[in-house]
Amino acid sequence: MGALPRRYDAGETVSDDPGIRGEIEFRKLNFAYNGQPVLQDINIRVPAGGTLALVGRVGSGKTTLARLLPRLIHAGTGELLIDGTPIEDIPFAVIRNAIGHVPQETFLFSDTIEENVVLGLADTEQEEIIHAVDTAQLTSDLEVLPDRIQTIVGERGVTLSGGQKQRTALSRAVIRHPKILILDDATASVDSRTEEALQAGIESAARERTTIVVAHRLSTVRFADRIVVLEEGRI
Repeated sequence: MGALPRRYDAGETVSDDPGIRGEIEFRKLNFAYNGQPVLQDINIRVPAGGTLALVGRVGSGKTTLARLLPRLIHAGTGELLIDGTPIEDIPFAVIRNAIGHVPQETFLFSDTIEENVVLGLADTEQEEIIHAVDTAQLTSDLEVLPDRIQTIVGERGVTLSGGQKQRTALSRAVIRHPKILILDDATASVDSRTEEALQAGIESAARERTTIVVAHRLSTVRFADRIVVLEEGRI
């Protein structure tokens, strides 16, 4: 049984709630798009600090399930709870601040790598930036760039490789100290050699936080506590 539901006040943010632990539970959850069922009767519980991998063929519902947590889309019937509280009862700002999301397609701005990592965070200490970059296994790549972390990347990060862009996005997620980390097929666009470095960053970032990993490569989910296979929207 999860924690008792938490009551939130208007305007409250995640910094006001140090008690968020990151337990996730889907109860008889369903989702349909334009009347077409995408997820059906999903029942999963992920304890705080646990790692869940979602695998399955293209179109099986993996990404849809992952997108429900940061409320990029809204579920139909059933329940989605965080620490025992229905997600719709938790303020949007709390949800977004508590979750780090690394999508398959990373968007980077035409700015320095450092600015793309901190992305709007005020008064970020240099030690935090270094830690986030180290965790994402990006440090060695920075050593060979002309201006290291101050290197300007082109629009959408065109001057970086696929792996470098993904590790920059992972650094961006880690530096926010999220209680929940969502990795949506983060290794899909990289080669096997780059995947090894990115995988090390993913495993490091997953420590001490609840992690949802969407993947199509079994090597990506080898460290998961539990693997859920989706087929046509069902477990």
